[in-house]
Amino acid sequence: MTRSAFLFPGQGAQVVGMGQVLATRSPAIRRMYDDASVFLGYDLAEACWNGPKSRLDSTVVSQPALFVASLAALETLRQDEPAAAGKCVATAGLSLGEYTALAFADALSFTDALRVVKARGEAMQAAADASPGSMVSILGLNEAAVEEVCVAASASGPIQIANLLCPGNTVLSGSVAACDAAEKEVEAKNGRTIRLAVAGAFHTPLMKPADEALAAALAGVVIRPPRVPVWSNVDAKPHTDPEEIRDLLVRQVLQPVLWEQTMRALLADGCDRFYEIGPGRVLNGLLKRINRRVQCVNVGA
Repeated sequence: MTRSAFLFPGQGAQVVGMGQVLATRSPAIRRMYDDASVFLGYDLAEACWNGPKSRLDSTVVSQPALFVASLAALETLRQDEPAAAGKCVATAGLSLGEYTALAFADALSFTDALRVVKARGEAMQAAADASPGSMVSILGLNEAAVEEVCVAASASGPIQIANLLCPGNTVLSGSVAACDAAEKEVEAKNGRTIRLAVAGAFHTPLMKPADEALAAALAGVVIRPPRVPVWSNVDAKPHTDPEEIRDLLVRQVLQPVLWEQTMRALLADGCDRFYEIGPGRVLNGLLKRINRRVQCVNVGA
């Protein structure tokens, strides 16, 4: 029997135009954008569909935009393949995507999830403005070599591993100067780097006090036991207890994303069919680097 897992992308997957085609085909998706715009106080559809890219890439806009775009893709899957959700036994999201996973699992209502995502984006934007930072993806080096890069680059400022994505793909996060130094260190080791389209040093202590602001926002919403376990970025384990989920979401802001460990654990748990639901195909690519034979269906926005 098929055991499916639903995966949702995180910040950096945003692209101008996402969700537009889906909204023209589905009145329900169009209403989703309209409802979100009323709540957010600006035209979310305009930001997603027409940009400019600089605005969409800002943390305060990209987080709600990706959340809604991924839910739009989920609605499309429900319309096109109604039985898919019934076969889903687990869900996970990369950083911001964890909120989409929680909304899919009915742990958070659409409005409550959007409220928290809005607060999260604002808090992380404020932290990034107060302590400018960057994130850089390192390709082609193992974790030990990346740790060496961190040690060398730390002479230029704070920096640490922020995302463990798949073999040969690790993301560092830190001050702009430290990320600049890390790129030079990686080049000297014959690795490759890609700067991420984010505005701060996410998943590091430089995000203080965004975790405190997020904790306050989460305290004001109801988290219900999810219909299927939601796998946390923080410990790569499934969770169904609302208070555990609340605590892990706060910790996620400052701690590394254990994505590779999460995918390996889902595979070991018997998941044999994955859906990447939302903009881009990054999660599909990461999964194939972990297990090239596993089936992953892309449901794009």
